[in-house]
Amino acid sequence: MDAAAIHQRLKARFGDQVGDCDLQGHDPAIRVVPAAIADVSRFLRDESDLRFDSLSNETGVDYKARNAIEVVYHLYSYKHRHAIVLKVDAVRDNPLVPTVEHVWKAANWLEREIYDLLGVTFEGHTDLRRLLMPEDWVGYPLRKDFVEPEMYHGISTRRESLLK
Repeated sequence: MDAAAIHQRLKARFGDQVGDCDLQGHDPAIRVVPAAIADVSRFLRDESDLRFDSLSNETGVDYKARNAIEVVYHLYSYKHRHAIVLKVDAVRDNPLVPTVEHVWKAANWLEREIYDLLGVTFEGHTDLRRLLMPEDWVGYPLRKDFVEPEMYHGISTRRESLLK
């Protein structure tokens, strides 16, 4: 099934909770309202003609100028050999998105990484804590306005450039 057909199925089922479908990019992408992402994901996984059984990747992008952090879901169906991308915009000041961990187990660590590096809170996540940074680290390193502290527990965070 192609992206346009998948988009039509989602629009018919979820109406205004599903936005535009971008067919121009390398990976066709469908916008979804944040509050609907878990229901849309469950539908995409459970419908027999869609059967997206794999969350291949979940990541986030900071769009400071849009005041949004975009969460991007790459889905694949091994049964039907089709793929789709879902995109959700969370408000940058308080990024809050329902988890899809109960739909795809792979989301557990992927959402922890997004939380750790961009500060997105995934509602309903079973273990939302830092994954890569120390637990007492302040800030989110992948945000455009992040400023690395000069010291961490008395240790300099400065290092020589490897490009000399």
